[in-house]
Amino acid sequence: MLILAIDTSAVASAALVSDAVPESVLASFSTEDTRSHAEVLAPGIEEMLAEAGVTGKHIDALVVGVGPGPFTGLRSGIATARTLAFVWGKPLYGLVSLDAMALEVAESGAAVPEFLVATDARRKEVYWARYSLAEGRLPVLEDGPHVSFAADLPNLPAFGAGAGLYSDALDAHPDFAQEQPDALYLGQFALARLSAGNGLPDSTPLYLRESDAQVPGPRKRAL
Repeated sequence: MLILAIDTSAVASAALVSDAVPESVLASFSTEDTRSHAEVLAPGIEEMLAEAGVTGKHIDALVVGVGPGPFTGLRSGIATARTLAFVWGKPLYGLVSLDAMALEVAESGAAVPEFLVATDARRKEVYWARYSLAEGRLPVLEDGPHVSFAADLPNLPAFGAGAGLYSDALDAHPDFAQEQPDALYLGQFALARLSAGNGLPDSTPLYLRESDAQVPGPRKRAL
């Protein structure tokens, strides 16, 4: 199975993962900029597919990170994934973007039985979720995602750039203090679930906040 994974909940990233190659990763790319998703995502995917010698007809499914994340950036990834899935006629699935970080933690030497994943939500808040981990299994989402002030989170080891940003309030793991959700791990998570015969959700986004841009209401007539 060959999956194209896309995530723009923080940085823009994409990956090709397959159960037919070593360590499942065929190709990947990511940026460090959290504000240029629309400009870099489509060209990055095009270049990645070309370098891997892959076209839409080779893709079996797409998976996209559904957040939580800022409205504009998250929308860029979901819209791109939906467009490609429609054009190629392929199934599209969604995963909580924080799952990608949870899997990265699980595959590292820093894994613990219960932990938090946190990303920057701006406005002095973080997007976060609580995960449990059993040996030989995928991380399990136990609570969340939520958006909260860092000081209000449970007292557990915390991973991700959100934890690093508020290390005074959270038990932030130093090796993950700059890490963001990456499509590579999102794709691996989806591949493991689908290969095991488990279903995945659709691509409905988890914004958690309403967009700052609102449609103006009708004007009142002057008397």
